Amino acid sequence: METVAKGAAVQTNPYEAALMNFDMASEQLELDPDIRTMIRNPERVLTVDIPVRMDSGRIESFTGHRVQYSTARGPAKGGIRFHPNVTLDEVKALACWMTWKCAIVNIPFGGAKGGVTCNPKKLSNQELEHITRRYTAGILPMIGPEMDIPAPDVYTNSQTMAWIMDTYSMMKGYSVPGVVTGKPLSLGGSQGRNEATGRGVFYTIQSACDFLNIPMKGAKVVVQGFGNAGSVAAHLLDSGASYVIAVSDSSGCIYNKNGLDIPKLILHKTRTGSVLDFPGSEKITVDELFSLQCDIFIPAALENAITGENAHRLDTRIVAEAANGPITPDGDSVLFDKGIFIIPDILCNAGGVTVSYFEWAQDESHIFWDESEVYSRLEKIMKSSFIEVMKIHHDRKVNTRIAANMLGIGRVAEATRLRGLYPQ
Repeated sequence: METVAKGAAVQTNPYEAALMNFDMASEQLELDPDIRTMIRNPERVLTVDIPVRMDSGRIESFTGHRVQYSTARGPAKGGIRFHPNVTLDEVKALACWMTWKCAIVNIPFGGAKGGVTCNPKKLSNQELEHITRRYTAGILPMIGPEMDIPAPDVYTNSQTMAWIMDTYSMMKGYSVPGVVTGKPLSLGGSQGRNEATGRGVFYTIQSACDFLNIPMKGAKVVVQGFGNAGSVAAHLLDSGASYVIAVSDSSGCIYNKNGLDIPKLILHKTRTGSVLDFPGSEKITVDELFSLQCDIFIPAALENAITGENAHRLDTRIVAEAANGPITPDGDSVLFDKGIFIIPDILCNAGGVTVSYFEWAQDESHIFWDESEVYSRLEKIMKSSFIEVMKIHHDRKVNTRIAANMLGIGRVAEATRLRGLYPQ
């Protein structure tokens, strides 16, 4: 498989990995070659140059992408990330995964993704706003509540979505809240959206523990990536009497064999910007984090965290993929050979897009739900989707990654077959 170098490390190209998983699932589905050709590649790819006047007065240029992978089942849906390592292949891979993810949870969306290559940690709030608005202007022909609906992703948030909504609305001449999801509540956001991805991870972990007869009470948990999804999942597991013994973020890793106090750790990170120096914890290395004996390991950072080189270190019963593409195909092979149960990302972290769908539906209908209704609907969808994936896993004797892809790809393929090819 082709690889690309990032610094001193060599990383698997995420788009190559996405296509490899697509091909394996397509073979199992015995997918019609014509349909396979129609859905294997993105429908549209747009790259835009983003000139921005910085606080210094100088103009700097950034690169942004928006990829619409499929609209066979409805408007494209997918987040926008701001990160220094954003590449077009990464965005294409994420859009691909979004396509199957929306189909797995059976919401009426296709898949898309966006990204801007920048380092938000080195940008002022005003510079971030300028980048966001210029990027929105660049991708304006592709987005809209009936076309393509962005959402937050890595280093973007509800404020980012508010800027996108405002820019789009000003250009249209009227307010269009349905153009994005993950907005502030005061602009048509949904209750429960901030917790949605992590809560969905928690629901699929509950389902996996039931499936494997693993008691959640007393289970040891390691979280690699203590951002939004990782911290929410950790908090819910902690509240359910599991022990979160180690977590990491971009600054480092911490450990307490008796379990970390997650509510206090969340406050500590909010206050300091890092998990390091948390009272009652000790600093450990990344290698030590990956080698800890635990029941549940949650990769919740970026893609390619678990590879063929480090997968052998994992000593866990469940890997719950809160991040997108955190395990390379080589890493998959090692983990499946070890008998580790993987909850695939396109199932595990689908809570975010599911509640994004709820938000979009509420905006379009002008009827809003309370938090309890959002969580109830989310739990039902996540757990029923888990059951559907496990049925394919059991009936077809394939691993959970292929089973999830088979469910998602099969639904997109069926929609594509029914719609046909136009123009001929």
